[in-house]
Amino acid sequence: MFQTFDVTARPDAAPPRVAALRAWMKKAGLDAFLVPRADAHQGEYVAPCDERLAWISGFTGSAGFAVILADRAAVFTDGRYTVQVAAQTDPATFEVVDWPTTRLADWLPQAMPDGGRLGFDPMLHSVAELEKIRALPRIEAVAATNGVDTVWTDRPAPPSAPMSAYPVELAGRTAQDKRTEIGAAIAEAGASSFVTNQPDAIAWLLNIRGADIARTPIAQAFAAIHAGGTVDLICDPAKAAPVADHLGDGVRVVPAGSLMDLLADLPARAGYDPTTCPVAMFEALEDPVAISDPLALPKARKTDAEIAATVEAHLRDGAAMVRFLRWLDEGRPGDATEIDVVRALEGFRRDTNALRDISFETIAGSGPNGAIVHYRVNEESNRTLDRDSVLLVDSGGQYLDGTTDVTRTVPLGQPPRDIAHAFTRVLQGMIAVSRARFPIGVAGAHLDALARAPLWAEHRDYDHGTGHGVGVYLGVHEGPARISRASQVPLAPGMILSNEPGYYRAGEYGIRIENLVVVRAAERPDGGDDRRMLSFRTLTWVPIDRRLILRELLSPDELAWIDAYHAGVVERLSDRLDEGDMAWLTRMCAPL
Repeated sequence: MFQTFDVTARPDAAPPRVAALRAWMKKAGLDAFLVPRADAHQGEYVAPCDERLAWISGFTGSAGFAVILADRAAVFTDGRYTVQVAAQTDPATFEVVDWPTTRLADWLPQAMPDGGRLGFDPMLHSVAELEKIRALPRIEAVAATNGVDTVWTDRPAPPSAPMSAYPVELAGRTAQDKRTEIGAAIAEAGASSFVTNQPDAIAWLLNIRGADIARTPIAQAFAAIHAGGTVDLICDPAKAAPVADHLGDGVRVVPAGSLMDLLADLPARAGYDPTTCPVAMFEALEDPVAISDPLALPKARKTDAEIAATVEAHLRDGAAMVRFLRWLDEGRPGDATEIDVVRALEGFRRDTNALRDISFETIAGSGPNGAIVHYRVNEESNRTLDRDSVLLVDSGGQYLDGTTDVTRTVPLGQPPRDIAHAFTRVLQGMIAVSRARFPIGVAGAHLDALARAPLWAEHRDYDHGTGHGVGVYLGVHEGPARISRASQVPLAPGMILSNEPGYYRAGEYGIRIENLVVVRAAERPDGGDDRRMLSFRTLTWVPIDRRLILRELLSPDELAWIDAYHAGVVERLSDRLDEGDMAWLTRMCAPL
């Protein structure tokens, strides 16, 4: 099993750990200390040695931070984790702050009315973050060694997995071609080089993959990309040894311990992105220039080869999902639990003989656990599947040819009509995004309302974005584009995004339906492509449970879409399933 079910953090461990950190703060002359979720690479997913937020607070969510003061402490996180953070933290030690509704800039001045010294690790906070902190009145931001690392006596060792070459036939472009393009973009931006701490961008640029982070095939590294197209790859040389021939003469491997010296020696006008570059890296540069990350958009706009590869990965994964859903419907034991569901699903994916890893910890929430947006079942939270409710299953696989992410909500017994009603409204939102046509220049913020409108009409909503970017055998969450009220990045052909509206009733149930889509040129009504307009091509082909659909709520166009989608599922998966699976799938995909 890739997924485990251990309890990885406990609220009762927090008080002595916070006390130890406060003792360190007192010796260091600090009145407060910031503990982010992020590591030096500003990633959503971190290695065990970088799980500082979970270690100090018990909260294991993928977004947030803590602030420790002498007499109070708080964990800041967003609406996806409202239920989770309350369950995982000790209320006597940590208050929970709804972020970004309440920002650090709002909370800290009232928590420190007389001001004081706020310590932070300069490798864990970006330049943009520090600018906001330094703007706070009477609060002095002080770069410090990491106090958590000092008091965390059994901290795990950093990861050191070897790199591997990614096949150019799947990437669609050689690394040399990418280096030349990015070097030219750096020069056009008026910079001599660009420094990055983003391992997924480095993996894309050099056509390499790694195994330093569970669920995400990246190698932790830094890079300096020069305007001439050469690259300094900064990492443990042992990691890069297996790909030395692949990297070629245009890439120089520099030991990780030499990072700051290398940055200091870069020519003037080295470029950096303030939103991701750590403060310590920025301060090591001489005469730096702020530019937008030149790798972000090229990485997000997938090549034809990458799209063809991920289409195949999604069909393979779709067949595994059908076998799983049939097991859930017809073959599961009567006393099956959430852990049984996770194990079964991973088993069906493993049966493809192509699974490299799962793309994130499978979410299998029965009844009230489904209302925890990023629920991770463990031995203590595990529950027998509810009766007359729903099960939310959000999962994905990492295959060499693609990364998948799919959510289906399925009935358990006979769910009440109000659940089916909410499910149908969520489905309408997903259909609206799937059918959208929009002009070039439109961003995810413009489309987000399409998914929410059916819920808004009934004074309902969900507290997460509608969609995130997805890599190809890279991160299941990828920037810079999203379908979200916060995203102003224009969508462009080749971008892969999730389309996942939901609805959650705390303590009762959760509903989410998710497909992955890829942006493409829209077809004109009279045929052919209209290069001025864009649309989405569906990548995910897995049945949507028709037993939860109230057809009387759907318009004729919505009914036609769901029937066409289900016909497409049957057509695309028919040669990948046995007779029994096909019989079940045909019933589940019968026209509404």
